[in-house]
Amino acid sequence: MVFNFKKLFGKEDADEFVEIDLSSSTAKDNKVVVKPFLLREFDDINAILNALREGFTIAVVDIRPLKGKDIIELKRAIAKIKKTVDAIEGKIAGFGENIIIATPQFADIHKAPAPTKEKKTDFLAG
Repeated sequence: MVFNFKKLFGKEDADEFVEIDLSSSTAKDNKVVVKPFLLREFDDINAILNALREGFTIAVVDIRPLKGKDIIELKRAIAKIKKTVDAIEGKIAGFGENIIIATPQFADIHKAPAPTKEKKTDFLAG
């Protein structure tokens, strides 16, 4: 494809052209990566946040080490991850007690509906 930028901007007397090859792939390989992370301390979230901001990483975060060490730091770390996930319009969910999943915008996390309690009918009460 060829564009005449001088003609486009009102300088029609110039005969210079710029050729742009749209068929070459200069973009990065856009594969989805599922990447495990281990959250030992609060500073470990930087790698998680950078991976999420790239847009093609699903982060599987093991929070067990930080959970056993400092619950307040764990809450700060999860809040910061959640804030970043919200900013990129992604999703975050916990799996079990020690795993957090954070996804970019295009991925969805299936959450099973919570079991409902059935009302027991008391046949003896009138």
